Amino acid sequence: MARPTANRRVALLRGVNVGTAKRVAMADLRKVFEDLGYADVRTLLNSGNVIFTVRKAASRNHGARVQKAIADRLGIQSRVVVLTKRDVADAVAANPLTSLADNPSRLLVLTCADSSAIAQLEPLLKERWHPEALALGTRVAYLWCARGIGVSRLWTMVNRALGDGGTARNMTTMNKLLALLDE
Repeated sequence: MARPTANRRVALLRGVNVGTAKRVAMADLRKVFEDLGYADVRTLLNSGNVIFTVRKAASRNHGARVQKAIADRLGIQSRVVVLTKRDVADAVAANPLTSLADNPSRLLVLTCADSSAIAQLEPLLKERWHPEALALGTRVAYLWCARGIGVSRLWTMVNRALGDGGTARNMTTMNKLLALLDE
């Protein structure tokens, strides 16, 4: 039986399995989602990307629900942003930096649980970032980190502005997530 893609979601966990902090086995993470009643749970990579299906009776506040369960069951504090297939498709399609960004692994899509948080980045648009670039969408921000995230002044300033309010994935990962949401 085919699952309705309208009920598919992706949860993006901030800071999971980055360096030595917030280490989580993906099998344990999938189990948390399954125990919450989500179906067709899959993970992508080892960095807190979880694709799942929402049953009709499930709560609408998936991010907060998952965030609490991860803290309670795994002892990990991690911001969780949940996106629909439409959210991911729109973020990929609306990318205003395609002509500039020649390496999808260095083009980040930053999402926030509270879409109004993106407005906190507006003052950064006044800065000159060359060779890096920043563009804001409705619910996401696009960061071109030309030399990589590890040396990016833009990434540092975005993190300073948002704190742990958002999480980013590179465009390669966003495209993979979109493909999995379509399956």
